[in-house]
Amino acid sequence: MSVIKYRVALQSIWIKECVRFLRIWVQTLVPPAITMTLYFLIFGSLIGSRIGEMGGFSYMEFIVPGLIMMSVITNSYANVASSFYSTKFQKSIEELLVAPVPNYIIVLGYMGGGMARGILVGLIVTLISLLFVDIQIHHIGIIVATVVMTSAVFSLGGLINAVYANSFDDISIIPTFVLTPLTYLGGVFYSISLLPGVWQYVSQANPIVYMVNAFRYGFLGVSDVNIMLSFAVLCALIVGLFAVALQLISRGTGIRH
Repeated sequence: MSVIKYRVALQSIWIKECVRFLRIWVQTLVPPAITMTLYFLIFGSLIGSRIGEMGGFSYMEFIVPGLIMMSVITNSYANVASSFYSTKFQKSIEELLVAPVPNYIIVLGYMGGGMARGILVGLIVTLISLLFVDIQIHHIGIIVATVVMTSAVFSLGGLINAVYANSFDDISIIPTFVLTPLTYLGGVFYSISLLPGVWQYVSQANPIVYMVNAFRYGFLGVSDVNIMLSFAVLCALIVGLFAVALQLISRGTGIRH
């Protein structure tokens, strides 16, 4: 009975999170679609035509996987960060904490909601990209695994951000000053093989490099880093961030006063 009860609780949180971002789809789904369309037009069509090929592919083909991954990252993170902080702000998180539901169910529920939005936006951006380039698919399994694991990583990151946030301004600090620079320096618009030797090693400390390259490998069959290493990094991040998020919720950090 407890398994069924927990499954119902998990489904309820997940459905609530999905209904939340679908209800305001004009704010959650349309803006990233417009933003990525502008990226395709400016960086792909206009600038890309002058750059020529990169890694044996047209510049547009090269950046499309990175732009899709960028949309997945930002939307997975933003969904959980804003949603969980809203429950803190409205004091509705207390209803979950007093309910006979394990803390890991709460973490999984919010993570699932963030993953759903991230993957849905990624699918929308993929469909838009078809207007600009014929997408190749080298390995569909790697594409699916990478997008699912990446959305999980940043959903957990958004949850941790929301736990520590004391105001709505706090949930924008990490995306602005950490997430955005790491994403732009993560090989979305260029191959890290073009960097000088020292900066190639520095770039390998950026976890987004592994996500973007694994995703690009799924489409084009080329990568600047080892694919197995990329999945090892993703697995380590998921386990580590899940453990941190669970510990914070269990302690009541930023929730119980």
